[in-house]
Amino acid sequence: MSEFTYKTLDEIKAENTYNDNLFGLVYDGAITENREGAVNIRPISYTLNGLKIAANLYTPAGYSEDGHYAAIVVAHPNGGVKEQVAGKYAQLLAEQGYITLAFDAAYQGRSEGQPRNTDKPANRVEDIHRAADILLQVPGVDRERLGILGICGGGGYTAKAVQTDKRFKAVATLSAFNTGLVRRNGFLDSQTATIQERLRQACAARQQEAEGGEVQYTANMCDAPESIVETLAYDLYRDGYYYYGKTHRHPCSTFSYTVSSNVELMSWDAAEGADLIDQPLLMIAGSIADSLYLTEKIFAAATGTKDKELYLVPGATHIQTYWKPEYVEKIMAKLTAFFGEKL
Repeated sequence: MSEFTYKTLDEIKAENTYNDNLFGLVYDGAITENREGAVNIRPISYTLNGLKIAANLYTPAGYSEDGHYAAIVVAHPNGGVKEQVAGKYAQLLAEQGYITLAFDAAYQGRSEGQPRNTDKPANRVEDIHRAADILLQVPGVDRERLGILGICGGGGYTAKAVQTDKRFKAVATLSAFNTGLVRRNGFLDSQTATIQERLRQACAARQQEAEGGEVQYTANMCDAPESIVETLAYDLYRDGYYYYGKTHRHPCSTFSYTVSSNVELMSWDAAEGADLIDQPLLMIAGSIADSLYLTEKIFAAATGTKDKELYLVPGATHIQTYWKPEYVEKIMAKLTAFFGEKL
C-alpha cells in the first residue's frame, strides 16, 4: 500500500482561491486542466514525522501505471513553493517523459508544521529523503532511475541529501544557494562582523519560543517599498523582490523565516561532506549571477565524483534562470541531455 493519497477535486479547489489556475500555479505555460494525452498534474499528500506534506505529482503524456519511467524530485528555493519555479521545471521535465514530484517543505507552503516558515537544514534535507520515499512508490516509476533537481536553497539542500542518499542516480542543481553559509557570513560575506550578535539574537528567539512567547521572524523583503529595493546592491535580492513579490507572487511564499532557525543554520554548510557525492553531478548557474560563488564552492568540494559539470548560462542572473524563456530553454536542453544520459 502506498504512503501517499491523491487530493480530491474539492480539496484542490478549496486550496486555490487566489488565482484562476485550478492548481494555483503561477508560472508561465502552467497546466490549467488535466487532459488525456498531455502532461497531467496530481496533487497528493503524505506524512513526514507526523506532518502532512503537500506535493504535486506530474505525469508525462500517455502515462501508464504499467510503464517504466525515470523519475525526478524537484526541490524548491528558499521562500519558494511548489507552484512557482519548482513546478515549472517539474512540468517541463514531465514533458520530456519523466514522472516528477514538486513538494512544499515541511513548515512551509501548504505543508504542515509550526512555527510557520521554520527553515532548519535537517528538516529540509529530510524533506528530500522523504520525497524519494514517496516518488519511488508511484506506479510506473523505475526504482533504478531516480534523479533530483534542486533549485536555489533546494540546490544546497540537495547537495547535502545526496551525499548519503544513493537512491538518487543523477544530481542536478540550478542556481544553488548554500543557506547556512549565507545565514552565517551574509551574502558575499557582507555580515561577518555581526555573526556572534546574530547568534545571540537567534538563541534569544529560540528561548522565547520555548517559553510560549511570540515567534520572531526575519523581515520579509517582498513587503519592502520598491524604492528601497531598487537601492539594494545585489541582483539576487532585487530580482527576487519582483519574482516573489510581483510577477510570480504566491500567498504561501515568503522570504521571512524564524529567527531561531539560525541556531542550526549558522553551523551548517552544504559544501561540507560534498566529497561523498559520487553520482553524476550537473550544476547550473547564471554566468553573471552574484550568487555564482555558492555553486562554485559546492562544485569544487564535490571531489568524489569523476562525472561532474558546471554549466554557466550566458548572461543570466540567479532569478532569471527561474523564468526568462531564453535561459530556461538553454537550461532545459542541458537537463534533458544530462538526465537522458544518466537515467
